[in-house]
Amino acid sequence: MNSDFVLLGLIWYVVFLFSTTCHEAGHALAAKLGGDLTAANGGQASLDPIPHIRREPFGMVIFPILSYALGGWMMGWASAPYDPHWALRYPRRAAWMSLAGPGANFTLVLLSALAIHLGISTHFLAHPEYASFAHIVEAAKPGIGEGAATLLSVMFSLNLLLGVFNLLPLPPLDGFSAIGLLMSEAGAQKVQQWGMQMRGFSMIGLLLAWQVFGPIFRPIFRIALHALYPGSGYGS
Repeated sequence: MNSDFVLLGLIWYVVFLFSTTCHEAGHALAAKLGGDLTAANGGQASLDPIPHIRREPFGMVIFPILSYALGGWMMGWASAPYDPHWALRYPRRAAWMSLAGPGANFTLVLLSALAIHLGISTHFLAHPEYASFAHIVEAAKPGIGEGAATLLSVMFSLNLLLGVFNLLPLPPLDGFSAIGLLMSEAGAQKVQQWGMQMRGFSMIGLLLAWQVFGPIFRPIFRIALHALYPGSGYGS
């Protein structure tokens, strides 16, 4: 374990903490706007990470650090509480609440892309020789730009991963509840009921989602690189 590995882990954790906080704050804010104050009353409709860490200390602190230290890849989770009775009464509002989390991640992807292009246009950053998950952009010269390039790279890639993964239509992921937006009110209510009934099988759903995620994410990552750098050969 060298200093570069530790520094990358620190940057990765800062991005992970901020991104998961934004994701859960998106859920909490959408629920609040839809009439459910459960998460908001717990302080989770904000970008303060403390209420989110207090709710999921293992998923937001211990497991991400352990997974990176042992495997070189950071994984973790967070959650925002909601009133299931509210979700059954207003299933389409609950579906919008589910979409708000991935929506926050995709917003961070777009903001990262804008910051990358701004950095390149001001010659603070530069196009990379090659592109990978943690290497989307490079510093134009040694110094503080190297840390900024890594942070923006991880911010872009990790939020793309979080957004896409959570949209998979498998419980307990957000994409399962979001299916209700494509259905009638009664159909959306059934989706909410199924999701609640299948909570005991959440780990099975997550394992299945992770198994199918790789083949899904790889082409999406390539498309995102081509959108970020039109006409480039990155990800080909």
